Amino acid sequence: MSASSPFGDFFSLFKLPRRFVIDTAALESAYLDVQAKVHPDRFAHLSDNERRVSMQWASHANEAYRTLKAPVARARYLLELAGHDPEIETNTAMPAEFLVRQMELREAEEEAREAGDLEALDALLGEIRAQARALEDALAVAHDEAGDMAAVALHLRQLMFLERLREEIRRALETLDS
Repeated sequence: MSASSPFGDFFSLFKLPRRFVIDTAALESAYLDVQAKVHPDRFAHLSDNERRVSMQWASHANEAYRTLKAPVARARYLLELAGHDPEIETNTAMPAEFLVRQMELREAEEEAREAGDLEALDALLGEIRAQARALEDALAVAHDEAGDMAAVALHLRQLMFLERLREEIRRALETLDS
């Protein structure tokens, strides 16, 4: 994911405002429009160079769509566009209450997984989804209304924390289901 591209930024490609909250239907429609224009099949009869450029555009459109569709990737991209390093690997500072709740959730996940309790794992997954939605709402306010990139970065790191736990629970559910 690179903000500096010869193709322009992802929001411009799809003619969307540079905001965290996006109209997903407009994103989908714009993506399909761009793909229809640049799909390599439309350029099969042209020169190698023109086909290569078409492939690059299609690849760029695919990357743009994947990035803007996913809240975590979209937040990272917005920070990148703003020139703000979210310090994913180096900044581990989080509010104490968030960290305590994450430890509780991880302990509950471990207990439920060891007990083979699918219902408890599903309930944890629901709680994590609710926390993620609340963080996405806070991230939207921080970016779209306040322009507070430090807060965007903090909420992004928290969302990534939840995403890792959500994946662990999904894997546990798949393992227990099989």
